[in-house]
Order: sequence, then structure tokens, then C-alpha cells
Amino acid sequence: MIVVIVGPTAVGKSALAVALAKRLNAEIISGDSVQIYKELTIGSAKPTSHEQGGIVHHLIDEYEIGQPYSVADFQRQVRAKMDDILARQKAVIVCGGTGLYVKAALYDYVFDSTNRDIAYEATLATRSNEELHELLKHVDPKTAIKFHPNNRVRVLRALGYHHSTDQLISAQSNKDQPLYSFIGIGLTMERALLYERINERVDAMLQAGLLEEIHSLVEKQDQIQAIGYNELFEYVANKLSYEEAVSLIKQRSRQLAKRQFTWFTNQMQLQWIDVTSATLDDVTNQAMKLIASATPNQ
Repeated sequence: MIVVIVGPTAVGKSALAVALAKRLNAEIISGDSVQIYKELTIGSAKPTSHEQGGIVHHLIDEYEIGQPYSVADFQRQVRAKMDDILARQKAVIVCGGTGLYVKAALYDYVFDSTNRDIAYEATLATRSNEELHELLKHVDPKTAIKFHPNNRVRVLRALGYHHSTDQLISAQSNKDQPLYSFIGIGLTMERALLYERINERVDAMLQAGLLEEIHSLVEKQDQIQAIGYNELFEYVANKLSYEEAVSLIKQRSRQLAKRQFTWFTNQMQLQWIDVTSATLDDVTNQAMKLIASATPNQ
């Protein structure tokens, strides 16, 4: 069994994942693009050892800042871990708010082949956009229809994929087709309350030592792109006042929550639970009922 828990930041995904894992004999795979880094702890809202509740968590604290990491790496790792956990007769819970990462792991996303032919790509580099598009029309007409001739990056990617694999990228990639049977649960909350919780979370992070964490990372700031870190780096560099930085973190976190909700609503097959006035036990019981009655991917 694979259960997916998604939703906007600060809505309570991690707590529900742990509560469900205890009932389902499951292990949790983080679906967060920031928690993967060892150094990003407070600002990433990484669950503490206590919050993990004795449940095995995967893809947390796996990489150091500066190590190459991409959604394709995440996809490969999540699929391998899901296969391993299921083979051990345990359930899988994928929990996180990085929509593209979660969907890429579960759906038929195809990324660039690792068997690139650099010499072939060099020959393509000398051709105009129109010439490349004409070549794509002959190789993969379905994909050529989707891409404007001036979308050189995607045209080159499609040509390179065909050359390296002898397959059509249009036939291999269906981003709306799940590769795994899963039960998707989305958490939502009344907007004003969610924004209040986001503001409170930012304050709690600062009280927990986020600014001290920022000072330890100044030399690596060019390699970090995450809300909460970027704004405080600006403060440390005297480009923002402390109050301005904190206000900006809260504002951008609220904007992120809005984008996340919209993305998950439109991109994944989910059953939604409104957690506005519910306790964790209430939400867990609702989720268990959905899991017991749901048809995967429905």
C-alpha cells in the first residue's frame, strides 16, 4: 500500500504521516526538496527525532549543500525506496509539499537520458531553431506539434532523447498517468487560519535558532534557494532590516501555500480533508476511513 499526503505548508502533513504510519506499519518518505540537505534543519521545518515518533523516515539529511541533486535523482531514489519497503511487507507513506518531486516519483515522468551523445548534441547546436523543429517533425511529429520552433531547449531535449534511446519522448512521458497505485490525501484548511499558522511557524523557527543557522551557512548562501534562508541572508548582508526580512518570509510562505494548494488541486488525484477545526486524532480517523474505502488513484 502506498499513501500520499500532500498539501500547503504548515497544514499538518508531517504529524498526520507519523500518526498513520503507526497504524499502518509504514515507513515515511519525505517529499520535500529542502529537507534532503543536512545543513537545512530549522528553516526547512524538518521533523525532529521526537516528531518522527520512532517511525523510519527516508530522504531526510541525505545530501550536503553543494552536492548535485535534482528531481530526477529524487524520482529514482523514491522509486527504489518504495520498492524496497513494499518488498518488506510494509506500507509506504510519501509526505511532502514539493509537488513536482512527489508527482515525478509516482507518475510517468521521463527525464533526460543519462546516455547522452555529446558529439550528436554538438552537431545540433549549429542548426537554427527552424531546422531543429523540422528534424523533430520527422522524428517525433506528436512532440513537434506541442513545441514552438523557438522553444529550442525542449526541441533539443526531444531530439537527444530519441537519439540516445531510439524511443519517442511523446510515447514515453505521460505526466497524468500514475505508474503506482496509491491513495492520495490532500490536507486543506480555512485560508485565514492557515496563514495564521504560517506566521506562527515562522516565529517559532526564529525562536528555535533560525538566525543562528543562517549565520553558519553564510559561506554557502549562493547554493541555497529556499524561503526563510534567502530573506535572512539579505538581513545579514544589511540589505533588509530584521523586521523586513521576517515580514517577507511570512509573506512568501503564504504565497507558497497558495501555489501549493492550486498545484495539488490541478495536478494530482486526491481526496481532500479539511483540517480547519479537527484534532490530529480526528484527521487520522478520517484518513483511515478514506484508506479503507478508497480505490487507489481514485
